[in-house]
Amino acid sequence: MTPIRVLVVDDSVVIRRLVTDALSRAGGIDVVGVAANGRIALRKAEQLAPDAITMDIEMPEMNGIEAVRELRRAGHRMPVVMFSTLTERGAAATLDALAAGATDYVAKPANVGSVSESLARVAEELVPRLRALVPHPTGAPAAGAAPASAVRPDRVAGLRVQSPTTAAPRPAPAPHPVRAVVLGSSTGGPEALSRVLSALTAPPPVPVLAVQHMPPVFTRQLAARLDRTGPARVVEAVGGEELRAGTVYVAPGDHHLVLRRDGTRMVTALDDGPPVNYCRPSVDVLFASAVEAYGGHLLGVVLTGMGADGRAGARRIVDAGGTVVVQDEPTSVVWGMPGAVAQAGLAHRILPLPEVAPAVEQVLAAAAKAAAAPARVPAAAEGRPA
Repeated sequence: MTPIRVLVVDDSVVIRRLVTDALSRAGGIDVVGVAANGRIALRKAEQLAPDAITMDIEMPEMNGIEAVRELRRAGHRMPVVMFSTLTERGAAATLDALAAGATDYVAKPANVGSVSESLARVAEELVPRLRALVPHPTGAPAAGAAPASAVRPDRVAGLRVQSPTTAAPRPAPAPHPVRAVVLGSSTGGPEALSRVLSALTAPPPVPVLAVQHMPPVFTRQLAARLDRTGPARVVEAVGGEELRAGTVYVAPGDHHLVLRRDGTRMVTALDDGPPVNYCRPSVDVLFASAVEAYGGHLLGVVLTGMGADGRAGARRIVDAGGTVVVQDEPTSVVWGMPGAVAQAGLAHRILPLPEVAPAVEQVLAAAAKAAAAPARVPAAAEGRPA
């Protein structure tokens, strides 16, 4: 199999060595070059044409955000994975980089006791992302990687690629009341969420609950940014809030988001239970909790992301009579999560990202119309011949 060719960009010699060693030991990945700042990285990207780039954020001469912006402006479509610190400043800069065209991010190891532990941490976070984001044209993908058909680096910059989606949507359910929208995303999710929420024409008439796979601090920053993108109010859930129409509740990093009934009120709750699908927060946990709270009166949405988190929860929604919409393969950065739902036959609609917000509003409008329609009275009950 052709190895994945990676350019490592960081102003720290120690970090460059750490990342290079971690990737080289993983197998199937070659570090073809290193760069100490964004300006050098631009030259080496032209010379080496790497399959992927790991990019530090804070560097002299040209920082990582500027470098990503220039790479995309020059037409480079390879995945760029940012190397970020788990701080407020690092989270804000990472979200800026994602908005500029970066594909994903990993956290720099902190409070790690030894070099070997640092290597293991970097490999654990970075290697699966590179294997998922870079196609494997010669043979089967490496262990743990997504299928080659599920990922394409030229989707990173938002290009629409005409390739057939193998899964077909299931028949649409009859219009039914919807009392909440539940949404899940991962790799590529921050930008996808921004595009969906900014495309809404009005605050949703029901509460929206969202899981984006992100660590603490990052989810708070994400919620604050999303709050500025569209008509819905967006907050990071803190637990105990009564659900209100027109508000999006983002699961905080390292906590599952679930629903609890408090008398006549439905409120959020945070759960520190074990990770599900290696994730906390988990989409499956949110979806299952929402079904317990609302039955089939739900609209589930699954956007771009690695893995299969959300598939089991989508099955719960479908079995209860709810509706499930997923992002299609051509517009996903990684068609892992939405692809898992679609290929299991659980998606009622498989849509390009620009069509997701209109579909959500269509489903909610039909739900409101169905809920407002008077119940049909059998003819015999009206005194007419049956």
